[in-house]
Amino acid sequence: MKSEKSIVRLILILLAVLVAAGVLYTVLSDRFAPTTITPVSDAAGSVDPEELPDAVDFEMEDAAGNVIRLSDFIGEKPVIVNFWASWCPPCRAELPDFDKAYQEYGDQIHFLMVNLTDGVQETKATAQALIDSEGFTFPVYFDTMGQASAGYSLYSIPVTIAISADGKLLSHQVGALSEAAVNQLVQSLLNP
Repeated sequence: MKSEKSIVRLILILLAVLVAAGVLYTVLSDRFAPTTITPVSDAAGSVDPEELPDAVDFEMEDAAGNVIRLSDFIGEKPVIVNFWASWCPPCRAELPDFDKAYQEYGDQIHFLMVNLTDGVQETKATAQALIDSEGFTFPVYFDTMGQASAGYSLYSIPVTIAISADGKLLSHQVGALSEAAVNQLVQSLLNP
């Protein structure tokens, strides 16, 4: 009899935890839903380009360890920056779509695939192992100093930002992009 009451109590506690988790998910998913600073599709028409914020500059390393700045890519063509890590399943899911877009449009758009390299959970070696095993061809950069993640207040990944050729921040998307969304982003940068 006593063990039956304990089992019933345990089941009720588990149900309460599940209900609380559901409520928290609903509340927090609205708060942390993918956001767009300024939709790229609006940048050509309803938004004055002068009112768009400038992209936050940061330093990163290339595969050889050379320090590169985001601002090094501003001026000639638009930029797509994707923040990712090899341990992140949504990041891994969207990387093939970015690689396909890079292969097709890399001469018209700078693709910066910025790995959040903390040296513990993510290292250059783990990131490079994924890139090599999947045969990705896009350029990979490493946020070894944490400037990119701090500059864009990254609290989850993947995050993709689009920047105009003149350095204006056009969009900021939290969460994995589908192949259609990657293509839409590319087209909106090529045909503003």
